[in-house]
Amino acid sequence: MKPLYQKTIIGGGMWSQTISRGKILRLTDLEGGANVSMLLYNAAEPLERYNMPDTLKGQHTFQLTAGHCLHSDMGRIFCSIVRDTAGWHETVCGCTDAGLVERKYGIKSFQEVRNEFTRNARENFLIELGKHGLGLRDLVPNVNLFSKVVADDAGRLTYHKGVSPAGAEVDLRFEMDTLVVLTCCQHPLDPDPNYAPRPVSLSVYPTAPVSENDLCRTSCPQNENAFRNTAEYYALRA
Repeated sequence: MKPLYQKTIIGGGMWSQTISRGKILRLTDLEGGANVSMLLYNAAEPLERYNMPDTLKGQHTFQLTAGHCLHSDMGRIFCSIVRDTAGWHETVCGCTDAGLVERKYGIKSFQEVRNEFTRNARENFLIELGKHGLGLRDLVPNVNLFSKVVADDAGRLTYHKGVSPAGAEVDLRFEMDTLVVLTCCQHPLDPDPNYAPRPVSLSVYPTAPVSENDLCRTSCPQNENAFRNTAEYYALRA
């Protein structure tokens, strides 16, 4: 199917746009080893945003993959993961900031190296949020797509390198009109001593309405309830 929209985000780059319900966003790890930090907001009422605790506890999971949904803080569904060849996306470790990037990679300014200067996800998020009238108070815990972090019995977190090969894809089906904010900076736990964020491509496609027996909808009672809440929300806006 021909995409409605396509774009490549360079390593260290950022992007934001509203994706309407009934569309699929496909993200592709072009070189392998990418990390895409993502924030989600209700495009019409941005005080409603992605909620990490509800997303994880409601689905009894620590990782996100096909069959899981990303929940809002109003008990609705932003998007569903309908296809995933990477197999693991994490949502507990947050994102890089200026201090972490400086300690790990040093400072490389735009004046010195132009587009190869060191960037961090937090500042990239704030730049993109500012384009939509949002700011520092609107930052919440983000999702890190294409990254795997595992917790042991003592709660220690371990980053697993090389989980996402070149060409790995994840398809997000949007159930709400959603402001999507992305940045392609390295994961905060990535042990690579070199500043080397990887690029991703994104494509947007139309999709069919969600069926009653859809896997993402029926995988747990919390998802079913959230789909019902989302349908009620849009029933009054038709």
